[in-house]
Amino acid sequence: EGSVGEYSHVLTSLRATPRLLCTAAQQKSSGPRTEEENGTQNPEPSAAEKAFIEEKTQLEEQLKDVTDKYKRALADTENLRQRSQKMINDAKLYGIQGFCKDLLEVADILEKATESVPKTEISTANPHLKNLYDGLVMTEVQIQKVFQKHGLDKLNPDGQKFDPYEHEAVFHAPVEGKEAGTIAVVTKVGYKLHGRTLRPALVGVVKAP
Repeated sequence: EGSVGEYSHVLTSLRATPRLLCTAAQQKSSGPRTEEENGTQNPEPSAAEKAFIEEKTQLEEQLKDVTDKYKRALADTENLRQRSQKMINDAKLYGIQGFCKDLLEVADILEKATESVPKTEISTANPHLKNLYDGLVMTEVQIQKVFQKHGLDKLNPDGQKFDPYEHEAVFHAPVEGKEAGTIAVVTKVGYKLHGRTLRPALVGVVKAP
């Protein structure tokens, strides 16, 4: 009986051995393969993947284009805002230039009136003329203060270099002892409003003999 049992056990083991060998072979064949064994480590992308990549590239280009346009639009808007602000500031500064030009004629009349009064006649012996003269001088001083308050400055360039942006030459003549190109005579004073020439000074310019 013992021999029969041992024989049955050996027979059973032999029957199971081919199955184990087959299973081991299958596991070995199904195990991880190297790049040389499978030969397809990096397969070619499919049509759907190619389409996705192309669409992604197109979207990135569109995004870049839209971003560039947005930045340019922001820059244009900022430039427009700055120009508009400058126009508003200029309108505030120079909006009164028409009114100032009219007042300049009044200032010219006051200046001529004070210059035309004979200084020898201004005395306490002639109180009416003296009072009139003093009133004209005070009015002229006051109007100049008002001009300066609003950024209107007088141009009296006697002896200065001629500047075509601030002066208007009415004649040229040689003057002994004065450099050519300088102003010898101011026939009418000019004015500048906030640094911009409102009325050029009328001058006579020295020329070389």
